[in-house]
Amino acid sequence: MKLIRYGIELERLKEKDLELVRQHRNSENIRQTMAYREYITPEMQKEWFQKINNIHNFYLLIHYQGEKIGLINAKNIDWEKQELESGIFLWETNYYETYVPAVVSLMITDMCFELFDWDALYAHILKTNTRAVAYNQALGYELLPGQEDIENQLYKLTPQRFRKKTSRIRQLMEKMFPEDKTARLVLEPEDFHNGIAEQIAPLIELAMQKKPNITRWKETDGSVIFSFV
Repeated sequence: MKLIRYGIELERLKEKDLELVRQHRNSENIRQTMAYREYITPEMQKEWFQKINNIHNFYLLIHYQGEKIGLINAKNIDWEKQELESGIFLWETNYYETYVPAVVSLMITDMCFELFDWDALYAHILKTNTRAVAYNQALGYELLPGQEDIENQLYKLTPQRFRKKTSRIRQLMEKMFPEDKTARLVLEPEDFHNGIAEQIAPLIELAMQKKPNITRWKETDGSVIFSFV
């Protein structure tokens, strides 16, 4: 599975890239930002991959300017509650203060609202994680009533608020990438073999009945591509 837009490609994590991710995840500058800080062995990495390689977790490698620069996840997805947890880490530190992290989050959220047709998105954020709180509020997340004294607080994001909050960066990206402003979700042959595509495609096809801007076509290699603005 791939998600492509604005010169960035997000590719579903495959076994061939596990060692790359493990090495960067074990680096001191990445490890100190994580809740789990123990050294991860190759065996531990493979065991973890077997647990997350399913419809409830999307771990996506970030490709930018010909390099693999980081990993973003949408994990613990509850399709009925429209709830997930998201996280990102970049091992190429020169991209920290660029538009890349924000655009990657925009791409993932657009996928939920446009292709999966969610009418809201919920996320739990630790009250003490002020950086994550500020980041998500900038995307349009709002703290729900009754959460003020809770440590792991529940936030809600609506499509309308998300589009309003991200309108400026969208305008900027469309000027920078006028030929790449249409998003494409690519379901690869591997996604059909492991059953991921069969679970995702029907959700998108339902959304297509209400959203004429979504188009679908099939490539000669068996990949199915859904595009949307």
